[in-house]
Amino acid sequence: MDAFTESERNYFASQPLMRFASASPSGKPDVAPVVFSLDGDDIVTAGFDIARTVRYRNVMANPRATLVIDDLASMDPWSPRGIKIMGLARIEQGNDGPHFRISPEVIVSWGINDTTPGIPQMERRVVEPTN
Repeated sequence: MDAFTESERNYFASQPLMRFASASPSGKPDVAPVVFSLDGDDIVTAGFDIARTVRYRNVMANPRATLVIDDLASMDPWSPRGIKIMGLARIEQGNDGPHFRISPEVIVSWGINDTTPGIPQMERRVVEPTN
């Protein structure tokens, strides 16, 4: 079973940025806006010289990450939409250097699967690991 619905996948394709949140082993938070792509059910992101970033050091020591992709479908009526993904982040080596691969464990979605104008209901689901 896919982790993301077709509507969520289409939403990802329409969004250029996400926010990548990580925390140090002592709990000090960091968040960074980054570009991303979807690879199967994983979110992949890199950047410029990521080995020198706070998020790189955080993920090396604490592989938990939270991602948020969101926007406003409309300001009148106020209609926010987005996806929050909590999961395991890994650092992989690619042809262009290291990148992050985040596998979702919990997905919270709003205003994407149900596009009724106004304040949307949040949908929360746990992603079963694939082995």
